[in-house]
Amino acid sequence: MTDDESEAVDAFERLGLTSYEAKVFIALHRLGSGTARDVANVTDVPRSQVYSVAESLEERSLLEVQQSSPIRYRPVSIEEARNTLEQRFERERERAFDYVEGVKEESSTEETQEDLWTVRSRDRVDSRVVDLLSQAENRIIFGTRLPTFVTESIERTIRERAADGVSVLVISRTDEIRDQFDAIDGITTETPPDFREGDQRSGRVVVVDGESILLSVVDDDGSETAIWSSDSLFASVLIQLIEASDQLRPESD
Repeated sequence: MTDDESEAVDAFERLGLTSYEAKVFIALHRLGSGTARDVANVTDVPRSQVYSVAESLEERSLLEVQQSSPIRYRPVSIEEARNTLEQRFERERERAFDYVEGVKEESSTEETQEDLWTVRSRDRVDSRVVDLLSQAENRIIFGTRLPTFVTESIERTIRERAADGVSVLVISRTDEIRDQFDAIDGITTETPPDFREGDQRSGRVVVVDGESILLSVVDDDGSETAIWSSDSLFASVLIQLIEASDQLRPESD
């Protein structure tokens, strides 16, 4: 079996066929039609197994059986097979996600959970920061001491939210970071309190709409670990502590 055929068999397996079903289906398209002997001669499927595999493919509406002696098999057209498998995939997908949705609804009615999530690695923290910033509707607080923690996507998202009318406060002791945002309408920059001068472990802080928060630290090996939470008691209390500073208090206060 060639590499291309092996990949095709693997693809059919991902669509719900067994390995033998995929091989017999492919073989019949190569032959046009054939007996169990013909199929066994061009595949590694034993002749004794071809009969049951063909019966299964017939049940799946992927081949037709000619009641002759010996019995001959003919595959349905490529287009018909494609439609059959697509419809099957759609039905299975709906069945699976309908079940998950039902389970989700049941759990949400039974219990309210406080969610605190941990994210490790720079790339994943970057993605989570962008996701949280993108959801902002009223106010963003973003702080970091490290220019490398202000990625292009993070800077772009902050600028876009400010342009959409979201109030943005950028906090950093690093001139380079404040200079990035200083002249942008809707963005205010601040320097953190003096007692933070010796800080070498903080990574980023993100507060969105007073409901979501992310805090990260720089690990000993230079990697980043963050915790984040949204719409939880944990997030509410921590955000209140952070915004207790006069510098971080919302403008409406």
